[in-house]
Amino acid sequence: MSSRSKPPLSKPLVTLYTRRGCCLCDDAKAVLAAAHGRADFDYEEVDIDGDPELVRLYNDEVPVIAIDRVKAFKYRVDMKDFLKKLAART
Repeated sequence: MSSRSKPPLSKPLVTLYTRRGCCLCDDAKAVLAAAHGRADFDYEEVDIDGDPELVRLYNDEVPVIAIDRVKAFKYRVDMKDFLKKLAART
């Protein structure tokens, strides 16, 4: 019987698709900043207005939060739900 252990998983990547002047985006940023103190994940922000394809995908949905490139939330994010989805990723 082999005693190999599974390699550690990399940290999840959380992407916030946002745009300037979006108050819901500011709310989402605050939730994600608070969550970063409770969970370990990589974080990036992407302004959709810099990419026509992202505007096509998310124009009426920002903010959009993706976990490992999979859309997890749009418009609003709740800390408890975010942490639950993040934990399910591992």
